[in-house]
Amino acid sequence: MPRRTATAAAAAEAPNLGEPYQLQEVEKTKAPSEGDSGQWCRYTIVQGHNTITGYKKGSRTAVTKAAKVIVADLNERRSGKRGRVHLSSSKSNAAKANAAKASAEKANAAKASAAKAK
Repeated sequence: MPRRTATAAAAAEAPNLGEPYQLQEVEKTKAPSEGDSGQWCRYTIVQGHNTITGYKKGSRTAVTKAAKVIVADLNERRSGKRGRVHLSSSKSNAAKANAAKASAEKANAAKASAAKAK
């Protein structure tokens, strides 16, 4: 049985989420098509009665590592995206402020020239 990641453990403890996704096995297999060469592996991810089977080119170690990332991502999606914030760079905020200031100055200049024309 694979070792549980912190994300899988947190998902298992979260209320009403059911069972977390877990990597069940990774095994060497034939290439999915005749044109592909090299080493291929098949991985199986389970969650309750659900089963996800995927194929990936690479060593068993590399495919296991990639499949664990998939499992962690799936469990994160199940538990929601708590703690995430939307950050914006100070450059983009400064650019918006400068654009607003330029727009206001342009409007004031148009008002002033309209007043002189009268």
